[in-house]
Amino acid sequence: MDTQALSDALALAEQEAPGGQGGSLRDTAAALRRHCAPLRVVVVDAHDMRDETPALSSARHRIYLGASDGHCWSVTQDPALAAGLFVSERGPG
Repeated sequence: MDTQALSDALALAEQEAPGGQGGSLRDTAAALRRHCAPLRVVVVDAHDMRDETPALSSARHRIYLGASDGHCWSVTQDPALAAGLFVSERGPG
């Protein structure tokens, strides 16, 4: 999934979330699952991702691309390797 498609998916997910404006993190993740299938979408704590570079940020959320070797997951900057998305609250910084 390229960055523009991911940006579009996040914008749609945030619009669809109850109350608009992004709704809760879990609501946004559920909408991303619908828009980004078959990619996995995993909710993570912003603190756990503090040393990682997001692929995309919005006013409320950050999205990281996840690569997997079939067992372990890691953050990648290469959309061609993305098998999933990690989504967190924007958090500080």
